Amino acid sequence: MAEPAPAASRATAWIIAAGVFVVNLDLFIVNVAVPALGDAFRGSSLASLSWVLNAYAIVFAALLVVAGRLADRYGHRRGFLLGLGLFTVASALCALAPGVGWLVAARALQAVGAAVLMPTSLALLLVNTPAERRPRAIRGWAAIGGIAAGLGPVVGGLLVEADWRWVFLVNVPVGAVGLIAGARLLPDARPHRDGPFPDLAGAVLLTLAIGALALGLVKADAWGWSSARVLGSLAAAVLLTGAFWLRSVRHRAPVIEPALLRTPAFASATLAALLFTVAFAAMLLTSVLWCQQVWGYSAIRTGLAIAPGPLVVPLLAVSSGPVVRRIGAGRTAALGCLLFGAGMAWWALALDAAPHYAAGFLPGMMVTGIGVGLALPTLVGAAAAALPPTRFATGSAVTTMARQTGSVLGVALMVTLLGAPSAPAVAVDAFRQSWWAAAAAAVLAAVTALALHGRPTGADT
Repeated sequence: MAEPAPAASRATAWIIAAGVFVVNLDLFIVNVAVPALGDAFRGSSLASLSWVLNAYAIVFAALLVVAGRLADRYGHRRGFLLGLGLFTVASALCALAPGVGWLVAARALQAVGAAVLMPTSLALLLVNTPAERRPRAIRGWAAIGGIAAGLGPVVGGLLVEADWRWVFLVNVPVGAVGLIAGARLLPDARPHRDGPFPDLAGAVLLTLAIGALALGLVKADAWGWSSARVLGSLAAAVLLTGAFWLRSVRHRAPVIEPALLRTPAFASATLAALLFTVAFAAMLLTSVLWCQQVWGYSAIRTGLAIAPGPLVVPLLAVSSGPVVRRIGAGRTAALGCLLFGAGMAWWALALDAAPHYAAGFLPGMMVTGIGVGLALPTLVGAAAAALPPTRFATGSAVTTMARQTGSVLGVALMVTLLGAPSAPAVAVDAFRQSWWAAAAAAVLAAVTALALHGRPTGADT
């Protein structure tokens, strides 16, 4: 393929960045809005509100690979525009939600759009980037999420102070501009229409499996770990996962290609990304709830309190190349995971019900931000660099699917550990348990990331 003109490449990059930014921004501003949603929808428990986050993550995770395969088949440009359009319309529906049920359904539709947009965005970027510049392009793509993470808490706090519905309405003008510009300027490579149709039934099985697991974890505190409903949910998750894997092994175009997981660098990076995102999702939700429910911060003050850590992420994401070249992708990612775990451990040891932001909360937030900036872009880059160009969309979808699955598990685990404490001392103890659990997940991610050491991933270019 001929190298695209610089102006066309820049236009493609900016349109892709806008789409990826709005999807990532939505994640962080919705987390900040959770307490406000509880106030708006009286009588809704944290377990019920968690589905505003989990419905999105479950559908996103289950459809990512199918969407990536369909985009490979019918065209990345079409996929990107379709995904951005669905995401924009669903954002408007979220803002109109009269209750939690409507909001959860609209969030699921949002997730369909995001699932189509994300893998096509990376595929469009990589196909239109010369091979020698792809590692830097991957780091830049990952840095967009970091920029959204840095701005998200502050933007979310400002929007929630006005009205929680603005958390979703803010996506509409960005999406509309992206659609108009994308329809005119995005390139469209020849699609690969050979081969079997993607496994939609497998995607349904995966959706049900992740949903059953999340249901069992979220409701464990209310139903009891030994209750028939919790045990039944967990058993259903195991059986559905088994059925999904059997179908993946036998189908000609499965949701997860077993051959991809037999690529050691890709498998290690993807598993480490899943474990790391368990910890990351736990940190994000608990930091918001701690600031607003334990310390009594407003939404905007919470956003400002959280922002310093995420603001570090894009700086490290785009400048960590020399570190990766010097010590390798595996050690860089492991270092980031361990730093993140150290930040969680600091909170567990240093925080109590009396607010002390500068000496207690801020150091942990800064260390976790450094950890995210080192770990996440490196893992995403290592996974993508292990794949041939014909599998960019599908492979990036598998990695993002793993991260979304980790997000579901992280949120569900936090809901279970936090429960509904009735006294401040009980609440503080529940948060400490949650932070120790997040630290443990980060350490497991570090151990998994070390498997990348010595493997030629190409991520350190």
